[in-house]
Amino acid sequence: MIFTLAIVQAVGYDTELFETPPCDSNACFDELHGALGDCSCNVDTIDYFNNVKIFPRIQSLVSKDYFRFYKVNLKKDCPFWADDSRCAMKYCHIKTCSKESVPGYPNGYENEEEQEAPAVKYLKEAQSACSNDEDHDPDLGYLNMTISAASQYEIAKWNAYDSALENFCECDDRDAEAEYVDLSLNPERYTGYKGPSAHRIWRSIYQENCFRPKLNPYESFPYVLSSDLSNMCLEKRVFYRAVSGLHSSINIHLCSHYLLSEKGVGFAAPPDGEWGPNLAEFQRRFDPSQTHGEGPNWLKNLYFVYLLEMRALAKAGPYLENEEYFTGNPTEDEETRDAISNMLSVIYTFPDHFNESSMFNGGSQAAKLKNEFREHFLNISRIMDCVGCDKCKLWGKLQTQGLGTALKILFSSQWDNLEGDPEQGKLPVRHKENKRLQRTEIVALFNAFARLSNSIRQLENFRIMLRSNQHERQHFVMCSAVRS
Repeated sequence: MIFTLAIVQAVGYDTELFETPPCDSNACFDELHGALGDCSCNVDTIDYFNNVKIFPRIQSLVSKDYFRFYKVNLKKDCPFWADDSRCAMKYCHIKTCSKESVPGYPNGYENEEEQEAPAVKYLKEAQSACSNDEDHDPDLGYLNMTISAASQYEIAKWNAYDSALENFCECDDRDAEAEYVDLSLNPERYTGYKGPSAHRIWRSIYQENCFRPKLNPYESFPYVLSSDLSNMCLEKRVFYRAVSGLHSSINIHLCSHYLLSEKGVGFAAPPDGEWGPNLAEFQRRFDPSQTHGEGPNWLKNLYFVYLLEMRALAKAGPYLENEEYFTGNPTEDEETRDAISNMLSVIYTFPDHFNESSMFNGGSQAAKLKNEFREHFLNISRIMDCVGCDKCKLWGKLQTQGLGTALKILFSSQWDNLEGDPEQGKLPVRHKENKRLQRTEIVALFNAFARLSNSIRQLENFRIMLRSNQHERQHFVMCSAVRS
């Protein structure tokens, strides 16, 4: 009974864990080293590469205007159950922006989202003046180019369907109710959102949308135990580990930016309370004694999804290096392009990238599994509309879309053989036809990777805090022994 309670509580969006004291040790990190599994990389290599080379670059990059503003619809109804719990705490609310306050609007934002309707191509104004050609024979060159309104509508539906087949998550940027949010004014942190409604989010993700072993004695539990992962094929393991890694990353963010006190002390106290790392909360979420030994594996999954998203950035690098990153400020835009190029050049040097080519090989069966993979993740992106806290929903949707964009890059056919792509050129993104990524997808991709990078960096801070606590306890024991 105790074990069941611990497991069910451990997967809440903002977890209320089984209330027993965490062990006073470095147990969270004792097993967090060595090989990750399902790839040739190891934890120590990623730790050094991220903390020394990537973290300072990506944090500086996402502070640029292009990446600060994210367009999202936070008013969508939950498509799966009645939205019965809305967070009323002030920390759950977000501040949206007017379109006019977004740098570069509308030239860099709205125009890129406009796609030429099929009917426009056949208007009289869009046709070239063939009659001016001396060699033109109207009778021989006649071509009936009329298309009925019904046919035009069907063609538009075909295009939408074809595009949807490449997407791994829903995009809000064209919704009428979508608004711009300045991410720097709405940092991800603990908001107090918890309880049955919050727990239902992750239970639904794990139980209904993650692949599970057929012979799993823990079917009633929300997640797959690491000992059961061997019963799953590579593709299903990758899916589960990516979702688990995303969940771990979110939990680390909440532990590292926890509300320590609603009212600070002194005249210089921040008006919105004192925020900082909560070591006890981190241990409750990841200590093996609190998670039936799974905490270190969940942390390894963080490194795994980091590796996956970094590979997507490397694969899409030639495309991303040719974007304009337009905000209307030439100096800022040039700095952003230089920062992108610099970070990608570092990512290219990583020695053990995730190898996506080993997945989905095997004919029609593999194609069917790939479609299930996409549909499962698409469902997870829809579940994020069921989160009852606006700030949690904002960051949940952004990080889900970022991971979905990475999966699209890794597993969509349009991203194969990107090198030498004749469509790439130094043209403003808003003028490119057949864009591979929308602006919102690029913003989500980089910000999601920045969140993973930040989580790995925060783990080092928690390591230091645990060591410090151990030294203090040892000193206390020694002093007590001397006094006695």
